[in-house]
Amino acid sequence: MVTQNINESLLYKMLNNDDITKRELKKIGKRLRELRIKKGYTNYELFAFDNEIARAQYGRYENGSDLKMSSLIKVLLALNISLEDFFNEEFTFKH
Repeated sequence: MVTQNINESLLYKMLNNDDITKRELKKIGKRLRELRIKKGYTNYELFAFDNEIARAQYGRYENGSDLKMSSLIKVLLALNISLEDFFNEEFTFKH
């Protein structure tokens, strides 16, 4: 019985962390979309094409798909924004 309670607790924490991760990825996607539009690109496909980023993959980034740090850096270079500015004080991760 104790083992079952521990396993249920661990499963709950894992699911909760997964929800947090998804929420934070959505925030990153939303921020990418805002910055792209601010740069003058109303169409994500044109932005991706102009910056030699796979269009379908970039669209997934803006929709909150997981992305490698190297991919994020490539996108931020195309947007001409630093990691520090991307993750500014307004952009905070919450547990």
